[in-house]
Amino acid sequence: MLSVRIIPIMLVSGTTLVKGRGFDAWRSVGFAAQAARIHASRQVDELCILDIAATKEGRSPNLSLIEGLSEKCFSPISVGGGVRSVQDVRRLLNAGADRVIIGTAAHENPRLIHDIACTVGSQAVTVSIDVKAGTVWTRSGTVNTGMDPLTYAALAEKNGAGEILLTSIERDGTMEGYDLALIAKIAYSVNIPVIAAGGCGTYQHMLEAIEAGADAVAAGAMFQFTDQTPKGAAEYLAAHNIEVRL
Repeated sequence: MLSVRIIPIMLVSGTTLVKGRGFDAWRSVGFAAQAARIHASRQVDELCILDIAATKEGRSPNLSLIEGLSEKCFSPISVGGGVRSVQDVRRLLNAGADRVIIGTAAHENPRLIHDIACTVGSQAVTVSIDVKAGTVWTRSGTVNTGMDPLTYAALAEKNGAGEILLTSIERDGTMEGYDLALIAKIAYSVNIPVIAAGGCGTYQHMLEAIEAGADAVAAGAMFQFTDQTPKGAAEYLAAHNIEVRL
């Protein structure tokens, strides 16, 4: 059995660390480089960096930010936001990213997932699936695709995605717990890892997501606004017989 990964999510706009609720009401909560250094010192399993402004602003990922963060963080880094081409992926990997996360582009150009997987390998491709009111939304939760997340996940896997970042928009930033029904629905329908995101507020929430079928658990607000840490989460999960890296 592979160890369950515990993944802090950093939402950035430029070089600023931001946080919101329900993919809205973004506010500054610090600086990305400082947060990355803190997570690096805690030897996290992986760090997820999502540039929430890149797609809206029609720009490519901030390579200088990733270069700077990768110099300070020796854990694997996944990067999303503004990834629209194989060339964007090459640049991110050269800048220090280990994986790329594709959201909007995966819907607008499903072939892109296949092209990236064929170029750099499926292990480097994560497809972001953001869900609200039972359907998949893109462009930071502003465009409703009308697609059922089960169908969307199956298509992502078929096209070559190595894993799925599954986020409940409605629970994002609430710290009230993951959408367990959604996690179970997707996790048991695909054969690739599913990362649960959106709503985590306690270590118990992480345990519930894993029991629902998640292969990894991600959290943003919990690590930003409480004293809970990735190490504390790992110790809690280990005490409940979950295989983690300590």
